Amino acid sequence: MNQVKIEIDGMEVYTQKGKTIMEAAEDADIYIPHLCHHPDLHEEGGCRLCVVEINGRTESQTACTTLAEEGMSVKTKSENLDQMRRLSMELMLANHVDDCTTCPKYLKCELQSLIQYLGVSTSRLRRTLNAVNVETGNPLIIRDPNRCVACGRCVRVCRDVRGVGILGFYKNEEGRTAVGVNEGLALAKADCRFCGACVEVCPTGALQDKKGTFQEGNRDDVLIPCKQECPAGINVPKYVRLIKEGRYEEAAAVVREKAPFPKSLGLVCMRFCESACRRKEINGAVSIRELKRFAAGHDTYQWKEKSVFKPQTGKRVAVVGAGPAGLTAAYYLVKSGHAVDVFEKLPVAGGMLSAGIPDYRLPAQIVEEEIAVIREAGVKIFTNRKISSLEELKDLGYEAILIAAGTDKGVRIPLPGADLLNVHVNIDFLRRNLLSTPMELKDSVVVLGGGNVAFDCARTAKRLGCREVSVVCLEEEGSMTAGEEEIAEAREEGIRIYNGRTFVRIIENGGKAAGVLCRNVESFTFDENKKLILTVKEDSDHVISGEMVIFSTGQKPDLESFEELTLNPRGLVETDGSGNTGIKGVFAAGDAVTGTASVIQAIAGARKAASEIDRYLGGDGNLEECLTEDEEVNGFIGKAEGFADLGRRTYRCISLDQRKDNFHLMTEGFEETEAICEAERCLQCDLRPRLTRSRFWTEYQYK
Repeated sequence: MNQVKIEIDGMEVYTQKGKTIMEAAEDADIYIPHLCHHPDLHEEGGCRLCVVEINGRTESQTACTTLAEEGMSVKTKSENLDQMRRLSMELMLANHVDDCTTCPKYLKCELQSLIQYLGVSTSRLRRTLNAVNVETGNPLIIRDPNRCVACGRCVRVCRDVRGVGILGFYKNEEGRTAVGVNEGLALAKADCRFCGACVEVCPTGALQDKKGTFQEGNRDDVLIPCKQECPAGINVPKYVRLIKEGRYEEAAAVVREKAPFPKSLGLVCMRFCESACRRKEINGAVSIRELKRFAAGHDTYQWKEKSVFKPQTGKRVAVVGAGPAGLTAAYYLVKSGHAVDVFEKLPVAGGMLSAGIPDYRLPAQIVEEEIAVIREAGVKIFTNRKISSLEELKDLGYEAILIAAGTDKGVRIPLPGADLLNVHVNIDFLRRNLLSTPMELKDSVVVLGGGNVAFDCARTAKRLGCREVSVVCLEEEGSMTAGEEEIAEAREEGIRIYNGRTFVRIIENGGKAAGVLCRNVESFTFDENKKLILTVKEDSDHVISGEMVIFSTGQKPDLESFEELTLNPRGLVETDGSGNTGIKGVFAAGDAVTGTASVIQAIAGARKAASEIDRYLGGDGNLEECLTEDEEVNGFIGKAEGFADLGRRTYRCISLDQRKDNFHLMTEGFEETEAICEAERCLQCDLRPRLTRSRFWTEYQYK
């Protein structure tokens, strides 16, 4: 027989042979007070709060170390047990700081909960605590020895569950047992893996995450910051781990589970995941985007065997705009069983991926390869096809319409001289060849704006042979919206950057642009309507010369054909947050809703809208799929010598001479050894929520 029957407080309980009384009680939702016990840890019975009385035994036993035996009768409540527990608790509290309200774990502390349950008062205790300094110098983790009760949970999880073993017991100056790092070293010097398991199992405020490490919210989400911060929710730790294990094809498949543009994302993703990476507080975030690029480069499309296509529904969907949002939505709607036609006004599909981001950052061939996969799935794409109205699509018999037009109209600030010859807007300049737009290049160019698109314009102009190229923007150094690498690479290419300037007018010379009159900015803000409020320095007028001026101060969507849509003051489509426009069967996603954003944000919004459209058409709205095996992850990560000192690797630029006058891809990704080394830097944050969450006594049915 594998089961035994015992009695706990008069209740019959059946449990597996070999389980302890504590385990049997927890399975039956019966609360026995405990502190050193944790479901994932080896039992030691040190706190002696879980003492119980067993019929036929003269002495009380610790429930966490006593095996359940057939016919055993257990009592968890008695005056004698209460007295023993209170004594044990008072001994622990004698060395514990008597101040809960300033502790980050206030109202979330197991020790505090137990004090309440046992009715222990600290007022009669003889305090023996000698306060010691709180350790705040370690990355990510604060250690407050004054709140430690030496339960040993942190020691056991570090040693037995993670296999790192840098924590242990020692005698402090007063001769008391305390918990500390081996040899008194800092965590990084002791080769801590910073997995956070010790913080997770600590029942008091002795170990704490530093403020700001995690956001508020669902535990399973916030404890994995990179995944939480990714707009599309890509399982970053999983594909990073697969790269570390040499399983590159599977790593690519993990990205594919949420996004049909892994190769493009590997080159131009805004890296929200890296901004949230906990490793950055040690010595730089993991280069997640470069690892995505590496994985995507090893994609052999074996994931297609697991890709799920639902039965055909006979429903038809029209998508306006073949950018990343439109194509992503179309892809998932086809997989949901619907017929999807995508209409694109430009000669090529891809939106800004194909007709905005220069080839030196994202080669057109890569975008074409990814669009080919979407076509193969069954999406029909019609280019050079501008839709004139919603009625046009309804008349063609589409049951649902998605507006994913994107923000592909440049904004020309109404400055004096803005309509002079040789004054252009960013999108027109970047698409001049695609649309055969007549545009005379000049020797000197001034680009107005400080975002990535502004730098795309400036660096494109430089590659086209413009000798003097300047970027002029409101933001100060360090506050520009363009990426740091983009700015640094532009400087290397000889582009001048003028920060903290506002534009007064375009200087004219013979009916043509000759430069921009600027003023220095002391400060600026935007009001609730995005209206600019400026404070300028007096007598700071100056001219930045340029025979060609490019406005790159924003973009807006082309929605003139869809006058039925409700637009907000920014000229963007109003939706309910999931894509509904308020017009039956009409949805919107991407930059038309959010304003100019990133590729990954467009993909995330498109997935949400596709799910909503599927529900509207009678589906369940579920777009989830698993393209890799769902394996149990081994949490025994082991000790890694010098782990905290593993340096960040990132992409390499080809030399200036090789890139300055052409549009060849200017970056080189990781070699195999580099990718593995970078993946090994990951703190594996997804292991932490796999630890069982401790329950408070209020959460048990029988208490």
